[in-house]
Formats: sequence, structure tokens, C-alpha cells
Amino acid sequence: MSTVGILGGTGPAGRGVAVRLASAGYDVVLGSRDAERAALVAAGLISRGTGSVSGASNDEAAGCAVVVVATPWDSAVATVSSLKEALAGKVVVSMVNALVREGRELVPFYPPRGAMAAQIAFALPTSMVVGAFHHLPAAEMVNLDSDLDADVVIFSDHAAARESVAKMVNAMPGLRAVVAGSMSLASAIEAFTAVCISINIRHKAHSYVKLAGLSH
Repeated sequence: MSTVGILGGTGPAGRGVAVRLASAGYDVVLGSRDAERAALVAAGLISRGTGSVSGASNDEAAGCAVVVVATPWDSAVATVSSLKEALAGKVVVSMVNALVREGRELVPFYPPRGAMAAQIAFALPTSMVVGAFHHLPAAEMVNLDSDLDADVVIFSDHAAARESVAKMVNAMPGLRAVVAGSMSLASAIEAFTAVCISINIRHKAHSYVKLAGLSH
């Protein structure tokens, strides 16, 4: 299987994706601005299966065959721009949500191009940017005993890259890929994350998206 790098992977969301990818047999490089911290975080993760998780710098993570962007939203564009050459020609998966807190709720923030995936695609014109992993509760992702059964909504203007990410997601335990369509859907899909998190805060829950009525 191909290697997967996660930029900014030491946060809760990145750790959850790393554990599930490793459990699906992928070798994952958890990237960070602080490689030593990344190594410590990776060593503390427990996965199942034949894959592995190691820690390294963001530069090293960007050298993997597939790269996931899991940085905070306000540093995502700067991070990928600095790695533009390393990411050229690769599938780059954005799981970034631009959210700001207002009271007990999180509300979406709309960047100039309407969505963070679109901002990242503009910064990486020679990469194939795919959006995925937006509506998943991090605590449930990292815990392989959580009985997670979630759908991952996927979008991109690159059909082949979209399908390759869907195949990767379907291999991850507890997840099902649902291809939604093109990058034009990015804003709506990312913004719905605010709804999911606000519901979880209000109800002290770890809910997630599950779409009924699909044939697969």
C-alpha cells in the first residue's frame, strides 16, 4: 500500500485518521512543525493491522505518496504553500474546516474562495486536491473500540483522485466513503461540520454523519 503523510497530524483529528489508516494497512507519517513531538505522539497511538504510524516533520510527511492536510485552518494555506514543490502531482486530502466559536456554538468562517479545500487547491495548482474526513468525531476515530460506523463525504474536481481517496476510506475500519461530487460542494460540506460539532457540544455526544438509502 502507498504511504500517507498527515500535515499537522499531531492534533486530535489527525491522530484519529492516522490510527484508522494504519489499521487498514497503510504506513502513516505523522507530520508536525516539531518532529520530536510528532514522534512522541506517534509512539502513543494504538492501531491494529499491518500498518504503522511514525512521527516526522511536515516536510517529511509531504514526501509520502498521498498527503492529508490536518493543520488548523488559519495555518493550512501557509503550510501547503511552503511544501508546494513536494506536493506537486500528488493527491492532497483536505480535512480542514474553518470554524470560529460563538458562545456554545461553532459557526463556519468562509474564506475568500468559499471553502478551505478551494483555498488549498488554489495554493496547489499542480496537486489533485480532494476533500474528506470533515464530519468525524476525533475521540471516536482514535478509539478503535468505539463502534464507529460513519460516512465520509468526499468531493473533488479530479475524478480519479476522488475515487482513489474513496477506496482508501472504504479500507479504514468504521468508515464508508460517499462520493458527493465536485469542489463546488466544498463550502456546504465544510460548513456542515459546524452543525455536527455544535450538536455534540449541546448534547454532550459524539454523533457523526450516516446517510440512509444508499445502495453501497
